[in-house]
Amino acid sequence: MYNGIINVYKESGFTSHDVVAKLRGILHQKKIGHTGTLDPEATGVLPVCLGNATRLCDMITDKSKEYRAVLLLGISTDTEDATGKILSRKAVNVTAKDIEKTINSFAGKYNQVPPMYSALKVNGQKLCDLARKGVEIERKPREVFIYDIIIEKIDIPEVTMTVKCSKGTYIRSLCRDIGEKLNTGGTMKSLVRTRTGIFNIENAVRLSEISKCVADNNIASLIMPTDSFFNDYPAVNVSGRNEMLVKNGNMIILPEFKGNNIKVYLSDGVFAGIYGYDEVSHSYKPRKMFPVQ
Repeated sequence: MYNGIINVYKESGFTSHDVVAKLRGILHQKKIGHTGTLDPEATGVLPVCLGNATRLCDMITDKSKEYRAVLLLGISTDTEDATGKILSRKAVNVTAKDIEKTINSFAGKYNQVPPMYSALKVNGQKLCDLARKGVEIERKPREVFIYDIIIEKIDIPEVTMTVKCSKGTYIRSLCRDIGEKLNTGGTMKSLVRTRTGIFNIENAVRLSEISKCVADNNIASLIMPTDSFFNDYPAVNVSGRNEMLVKNGNMIILPEFKGNNIKVYLSDGVFAGIYGYDEVSHSYKPRKMFPVQ
């Protein structure tokens, strides 16, 4: 079984689940998980976790994201992107200065109503399933954070921009809200995710490249080891009694250390997990374990 993370470049036409399904076939491995859904027509960075690294899925999903999007003003759709049914058309009687001022006003904290066409669940039902049945329900705004918006090009009615944002931000809905604030309507024409946490588009690989590496017996060159996700944590090797405690997922005492999180390795160099210091017991307790299978 492979353990680690592959920075996949998701191509248009695939869902995130399609990518996982295809990788299971390429790698002949069931234990695989992705780290944040991308719409089928969107492209870009999709870190995929293998083996014991699937325990990192939630941690990677929580990281900030970066996108390059094209906003199309003057049109509103039911899906909030160019694949949807057009709900309205309006004249785009705004200047580039108006557009720039409005877009920049979304920087910082921002209460965003998620789209109906999303995988979010309300009362146990996915919003997208309800939307496909023609049902629209009220959605509560969620606080997201826009760290930065860089306007790359304004060619009315289109605007190309790079958005750095917190998890849970829908760029489709940001495009919708910018259009509403400009009183022109707006929809997302295209989207590329250029970064998720430490994973960048420059290093992302397509499924065809992964398949070739498997055929060439060179797949290891594409897999980021699980422990490298924690490169900023100090490393500790344990042996004897502490090694037995770690293997059983128990706390350990390390008199020479007194700090925050540490990477713990067994005596044979195998990465075991992340431990955190507990001020009350003056010991290290397991935060997340990564058993090798």
